[in-house]
Amino acid sequence: MMNLQHVENLFRRFKGEEVTVKTISGGVYDGVVGEITNDYVSLAIKSDEGETDRVFILLHTIESVLPLEKV
Repeated sequence: MMNLQHVENLFRRFKGEEVTVKTISGGVYDGVVGEITNDYVSLAIKSDEGETDRVFILLHTIESVLPLEKV
């Protein structure tokens, strides 16, 4: 598991950009980084219907963060 301060700093670096987040429970989320606190991060995720949903992920559950390449 990553240090929480490092995770928070990564999200601050990628705010407004699209990332892939993997959690320790096996969840994988692709979305745009929104709100960042010392406890959680919110991602804007496109639903199958094309609407934007907001997902909140607790920082202590995050295993990895990867930026998505822009094509």
